[in-house]
Amino acid sequence: MAEQPQILLIDDDPELCQLMGEYLSHEGFDISFAHSAEEALPRLKQQTYSLLILDIMMPGQSGLELLQQIRPAVQTPVIMLTGRGDDVDRILGLEMGADDYLAKPCNPRELVARIRAVLRRANPPERVDEQHQLNMHGITLDTACREVQLNGNELSLTSAEFNVLAQLMVNAGQVVSKDALTEKVLHRKLTAYDRAIDVHVSRVRQKIQQQLPATAIIKTVRGEGYLFIADSAGAV
Repeated sequence: MAEQPQILLIDDDPELCQLMGEYLSHEGFDISFAHSAEEALPRLKQQTYSLLILDIMMPGQSGLELLQQIRPAVQTPVIMLTGRGDDVDRILGLEMGADDYLAKPCNPRELVARIRAVLRRANPPERVDEQHQLNMHGITLDTACREVQLNGNELSLTSAEFNVLAQLMVNAGQVVSKDALTEKVLHRKLTAYDRAIDVHVSRVRQKIQQQLPATAIIKTVRGEGYLFIADSAGAV
């Protein structure tokens, strides 16, 4: 029998935690709780989880502050829970390294679907391409061990950011639409006002430009999507 994914739900509402915990347990997840960032921190140091569900609005240290504190040392996938209409908080969460977000109150079935999608892309059953390694502009992306190096230095990416870069590199020289990226990377349809894929692409671009400030490798094609500039080195 496959091991149950271990999920830590960090939310200050005990009643909500109990309800969500019962539902997630029935769906095959091993769920535990922390009701504050301060309670969650020692658990994150002692144990490795498959995924974190993190509420943004909590007394004391907020979910955003906790996320900023644990990234990039803790690469566990994170789904943020936000208030409806809190677009700024959603974008901030993604920019700080969250993998996805869901508005509260959330439909439990949708939460389960998001959890499974995030876990699939964090542990993909198959490579995005038959090639094990892609090399362009000094970037070496290994789809087998899911590691990225830039000019020999490790490039630290979340699972969503890795998959964004992999999809763009596999399709180097071609525009990849936001719809296609959302389906490939987030395993869901692109919806109106959904900025998640834009933020993930922006994060990848920023991390590359920190080491290659004069090089624009990922271009935005307005109204169409994103383009990774091919170089003569190509893929190996």
